Amino acid sequence: MTAWRLLLTRPAQESAALATVLKNVGVYSSSLPLLKIEPLTITGAQRSMIFDLDLYAVVIVVSKPAARMGLALIDEIWPQPPVQQWFSVGAATAQILEDYGLSVAYPVDADDSEALLELLPLRDALARPGTRVLILRGEGGRELLAERLRALGANVDYLPLYRRTLPHYPALELPHRIEAERLNGVVVSSGQGFEHLFELAGAAWPEVARLPLFVPSPRVAELATAAGAQTVVDCRGANAAALLAALRAHPEPAL
Repeated sequence: MTAWRLLLTRPAQESAALATVLKNVGVYSSSLPLLKIEPLTITGAQRSMIFDLDLYAVVIVVSKPAARMGLALIDEIWPQPPVQQWFSVGAATAQILEDYGLSVAYPVDADDSEALLELLPLRDALARPGTRVLILRGEGGRELLAERLRALGANVDYLPLYRRTLPHYPALELPHRIEAERLNGVVVSSGQGFEHLFELAGAAWPEVARLPLFVPSPRVAELATAAGAQTVVDCRGANAAALLAALRAHPEPAL
C-alpha cells in the first residue's frame, strides 16, 4: 500500500487520527478538511428532549460529532443515562458511546442508514407500535431513516446538534495540493463531504475526477459516479479499518 498518497477530507480531528493510522502502515496522506463542525445553539424545547430521555425506548446516533455532543448534554442533566436501547450507524460512532459505558448495536458490514434499518435488534425494538425514537444528528441530515422508522410505526424526534460547513480555502487550493504533493487518491467520509469536494474543485473537477475516490457507502458511490468520478471505490464503511481493507484490495497506483 506504500504507493498510495491520499488526500484526506474529513474534519480536522478525524483526519489527524486517520493520518496516524495510515502512516503506521506506510501510506502518505495530506489533510484538507472539507467539513467544519459548528455546534448549534440548543433551544429549550430541544433540551427538554434530554430531560425526557427516559421516555425514548430507542436512541439512534448517526455520527461521531452527534455522539460527542449528545453525551455532553446528557452529562449536564443525567447522573446516569436511563436504560434504553442505543444504536449507531457505524462502528466508530458506536465506540464513542461504548467508551461512555453504553451498550450499542450497529451494522458491522456497512456505515449507513440503509444497513442500520436492516439490523434485527432495531427491528425487534420497534415491534411495539408507537415506540418513541430519538435521533441525534447534524442539521439538515437525510430523512430516509426517520421516514422508514415512521413507516414501521415508530414516533420519531430529531435532536440536531451541529452543522457541517465547507471551510474557506483559496481558489485552486485543491488542485494545487494534489499537484504539489503528487497525491493519487482521495478519501471522503459522507455524501456532504463529497458535495464539498465537488464544490471546492470547481473548474478543476475533471482533473480531480480522474483520481481513485474512496467513499463509505453505495449511496455516496452513486453520487460520485453520477458527478463523473472515474474510479469510485466503496469501502463499505467510514472507519479506518474499512479504508485499509479497500486500499489492500484495490490495485496500487504506479509510482
